[in-house]
Amino acid sequence: MPVSGEAAEAAPGDAAVLHSLDGGVSWITLNRPEVMNAVTPDQRERIIALLAEASADPAVRAVVLTATGRGFCAGADLRSARAPDRGRVPGDVARTIRLGAQRLIAAVLDCEKPVIAAVNGTAAGIGAHLAFACDLVLAADTAKFVEVFVRRGLVPDGGGAYLLPRLVGPQRAKELMFFGDALGAADAERLGLVNRTVPGGELAALAEEWAARLAAGPTRALALTKQLVNASLDDDRAAAFAAEAAAQEINMTTRDANEGVASFVERRPPEYRGH
Repeated sequence: MPVSGEAAEAAPGDAAVLHSLDGGVSWITLNRPEVMNAVTPDQRERIIALLAEASADPAVRAVVLTATGRGFCAGADLRSARAPDRGRVPGDVARTIRLGAQRLIAAVLDCEKPVIAAVNGTAAGIGAHLAFACDLVLAADTAKFVEVFVRRGLVPDGGGAYLLPRLVGPQRAKELMFFGDALGAADAERLGLVNRTVPGGELAALAEEWAARLAAGPTRALALTKQLVNASLDDDRAAAFAAEAAAQEINMTTRDANEGVASFVERRPPEYRGH
C-alpha cells in the first residue's frame, strides 16, 4: 500500500510526487520529506495533472492524497520560486495565486472522484488548505494544521478564506487565521476539519480501508453527490433543489443506479462497476 511511498512508482523527473494505481485507487504521495513536503510549482502541476487524469479515467474510482516523512505539506516552497526577470507590476501577485495555489485547490474540489487526505504530519498554509479541500480527511494523532500566513504578514491564499468558514464557521475561521496557532489533530477533529484521528501507525490502513470502500461504490453517484454538496453553500434553496433533481436525472441513466435498485428488490448486495 503506497501511503509510505515504497510501493509507488515515479516517472523520471517525478520522484517528488509518487503515484500508483491500486484496486481502483489513485495514490498521490508528496515525496520531499527533507523539507516537510513544501510544495514546488512542478509538484503542484504534477498533482493537478494526476487529479485531472483521475477524473477522466474510468479505472480510477477514488483518490488518496498523502505524503512521506514527518510532514504532510509545510506550504509553498518559497525557495523554489523563480525570481522575476523584471520589476513586479500590479497584477503579478494575483496572477501567480490564481494560476498557482488556486488551481491546485480547485483541482481537488473539481475532481470527479472522491479524494481522501491522509495527513501524516504538519499541514501548514497551502498544505492545510490542500487537506481541507479534500472530501474526507484522516489524520495521524501527531498531525498539526497551521494557518501560517499571518505569521509572515500575509493574507491567506489558496482558497483558505473560502474553505474554512464553510467548514467551521466565520468566528472559528477568523480565530485560526488571525492567530496562526498550530491546531492539533484531535482539536481539528472536534471542530469538524478532520473526519477521523488515529495513531500514526494506523493511518495507512485506515486510508486504504476508506479508499477501498469508495472504490467499490457507485462512482457517478458519488461524483454527483460531491458536486451537490460543494455547491450547496453557494446556492439558494431553489437552485440547490433544481441541481439535486438534475443530478438524480443524470444518475438514473447509469448502470450502477439500476444495479442499486435491482439489488434491493432482489435482496442481495449490490455490485457497482463505476458507471
